[in-house]
Amino acid sequence: MQRKHLVLVGLPGSGKSTVGRLVAETLGTALTDLDRIVAGASGRSVAELFAEQGEPAFRRIERAAMDGAIAAPPHVIAPGGGWIAEPGNLEAAGHAWLLYLAVAPETAAERLAGDLSRPLLAGPDRGESLRDLLRQRERWYRRAQDEIDAAGPPEAVARLVIARARAKAGW
Repeated sequence: MQRKHLVLVGLPGSGKSTVGRLVAETLGTALTDLDRIVAGASGRSVAELFAEQGEPAFRRIERAAMDGAIAAPPHVIAPGGGWIAEPGNLEAAGHAWLLYLAVAPETAAERLAGDLSRPLLAGPDRGESLRDLLRQRERWYRRAQDEIDAAGPPEAVARLVIARARAKAGW
């Protein structure tokens, strides 16, 4: 089986960046964290980009960053939580292997406590914001080739991802 990109999808707080880093380290490959690429390309944080130019500008830069990541040799990619729901993005991922890191909105909210860098989670009730995002995006997340319960500690989730990647994505 030919090795494929590993694209981790899920809600903000599902562990895409944290688990992705652990998976990449263990597999001896790179991690592309799209939020970091977007921030570097725009010269501002994701929150600043949203505030100054809006979500459409963020999504355009994110799409270009994903196109660049997909053009590179297979590695781990952690897109933003809404990447998968943007028109054309799923198809543009080509033959990448997508894994949905499923977590309850309450778990994601606990993990993101104190993180003020998430513009779509601004407001008094992060749990409600995350429930809304899940309602909007879950049908997209479930289009991934595989799904795991990502509620556990990052190291345990990374072990599950690695096992699936070895069994199903050529790693």
